[in-house]
Amino acid sequence: MKRKAFALVAALAAFGAGTLSAPAAAQQANEQFFPLLVYRTGAYAPNGTPWANGKQDYVKYINATGGINGVKIAWEECETGYATDKGVECYERLKSKKSTVIDPQATGITFALTDKAPVDKIPLITLGYGLAASQDGGVFKWNFPLMGSYWTAADILIQHLGKKEGGLDKLKGKKIALVYHDSPFGKEPIPLLQKRAQMHGFELVLLPVTAPGVEQKATWLQVRQQRPDYTLLWGWGVMNSTALKEAVATGYPREKLFGVWWSGAEPDVKDVGANAKGYSALALNPHGTDSPLIKDILKKVHDAGNGSGPRDEVGSVLYMRGLLIQMLATEAVRTAQEKFGKGKVMTGEQVRWGLENLNVDEKRIGELGLAGLIRPIKTSCTDHMGSSAARIHSWDGTTWKMQADWYEADKSVVDPLVKEAADKYATDKQIKRRDASDCAA
Repeated sequence: MKRKAFALVAALAAFGAGTLSAPAAAQQANEQFFPLLVYRTGAYAPNGTPWANGKQDYVKYINATGGINGVKIAWEECETGYATDKGVECYERLKSKKSTVIDPQATGITFALTDKAPVDKIPLITLGYGLAASQDGGVFKWNFPLMGSYWTAADILIQHLGKKEGGLDKLKGKKIALVYHDSPFGKEPIPLLQKRAQMHGFELVLLPVTAPGVEQKATWLQVRQQRPDYTLLWGWGVMNSTALKEAVATGYPREKLFGVWWSGAEPDVKDVGANAKGYSALALNPHGTDSPLIKDILKKVHDAGNGSGPRDEVGSVLYMRGLLIQMLATEAVRTAQEKFGKGKVMTGEQVRWGLENLNVDEKRIGELGLAGLIRPIKTSCTDHMGSSAARIHSWDGTTWKMQADWYEADKSVVDPLVKEAADKYATDKQIKRRDASDCAA
């Protein structure tokens, strides 16, 4: 039965990979085109769908409020099923439509597109995922891991565990397990965690889980045998709820289980309910419907009968993640227009400049209707991330409760790793690090 189920999932993903949405058929020359890679089918659909709906709702909202300085947005979805090969196919299909920025929506797809983006001059937004080393804009001119990477995420989680113990020095002799999706996504945090383990003297136990993660009994048997003081969950989609169910079955305390920001959304806990109480995860973004922006989207998009998904999904964790990605893509176009001409359609090269010169300060955050919900984001030639702030939220059995403290990744720990990895990438790919004249262009 399991083989048949997996075959059905694969078939659905393959079917969906050829599915494109209708809106882009009416694309005009004076419209800014955004390709929207999505996965609404397959094993990861419960998580990918609200993410996709948040992005599309924001595009509709911008159009409903006059566009980007009068420039309306066209878009087209392409279904990847979270598969790297399908993601590349979508990219190749849509780049000819004057694509100006792409959110690959998967670390594996990002890896595959990183060599293509400089040739095609299409920047990649990988908000909270992708290659951690691509924070270094001196080497990765076209990659923008805005708001955080898996190295900043891992660093913040270790900081949080240190705080719980009364100081990072108290982690000495502790055992921390990493239960991770056995893919580029899941493997990304390992170098940072290994460095922190060396610094603080804790033992790091690595426990890979084969995608999509519906079979984890052997993994959690190892957790029960190893008895780690803390376990980090680096999962996505069905892997997360399965991990929580196995933690319950093996009696592992949910209070000792901490997820990355892709393991802390409503689909991850809804099937576990009260049994997941005490589980915590990183919160890269807020959730809820109280912000002026979300109230406006409900009024101008959903009340107008133009919502991309169910109304009660609006404001959920992954919906907000998608919305923020599309907001930053839009702000990059707006920033580019300040240099290259308001009311004009921007090229991929111009949008790349906009991404590299983002300055979403407190004033702009307020104008966007997100006051108090996100930290300022300011990028530069050398820093393509712009912010590494995150909080922790905890599941109380019925909803996510945000903790007050903001954490920032420790630059003294993260930056040397970034520089080393970026330099190696440049050497391997025979890329020359950008000079001051290129940064000023």
